[in-house]
Amino acid sequence: MNLQDLRDIARNGVWKQNSALAQLLGLCPTLAVSTNLVNGASLGFATIFVMAMASFTVAMLRNFIPYEIRIPVFILIIAALVTVVDLVMNAYFHSLYLVLGIFIPLIVVNCIVLARVEAFAAKNAPLASAFDGVMMGAGLVWVLAVLGGLRELLGTGTLFTGIDMVIPGTAPITVLPEGYPGFLVAVLPPGAFILLGCMIAARNWLDARATARAHPQRHAAPHPAAG
Repeated sequence: MNLQDLRDIARNGVWKQNSALAQLLGLCPTLAVSTNLVNGASLGFATIFVMAMASFTVAMLRNFIPYEIRIPVFILIIAALVTVVDLVMNAYFHSLYLVLGIFIPLIVVNCIVLARVEAFAAKNAPLASAFDGVMMGAGLVWVLAVLGGLRELLGTGTLFTGIDMVIPGTAPITVLPEGYPGFLVAVLPPGAFILLGCMIAARNWLDARATARAHPQRHAAPHPAAG
């Protein structure tokens, strides 16, 4: 695998095939957990670990897994890794573990993880599969972080609420003035749908703009017919 292949994998995971903005997979945790930046990014990093290790393990064992039972085996591997994440977070980040709640074990059935294991890891080498898992997870992390940050900023005027659960002794940052009344809709489920829709629209607009710049003749206005 050369450098260009690695760049393609990275671009696909972070932008072109972004699981939340392009494929619209795993929207349940994306919308439910992204109430602030810390919660969203934390679940994203947990998903990165699961995706990278699951992809690496499946790629290592793909020649030994019968095709007919591959999906149950994939789920078993993912479940074992999620159990590790669940126990580690419960032991070392207990407060954050309680906040994220059921969404940590639900990584097992997150279609982002299973879909990528089936689509890429089951057909490629272990290191390439692990890198693909990291990049797909990174794409989810930045979406969760941006979405959570926007909801938190609009809803309460702060950023990094709950950062003390990850780094003890730290405090959130007050961005907007203390008299800011807060925009309640932003932290409620409708706000998650609205802001995610805006992010999807922004991504589509940027892609359309990039395509127009790359192929200007295709998007040029037709010349009026001569009279």
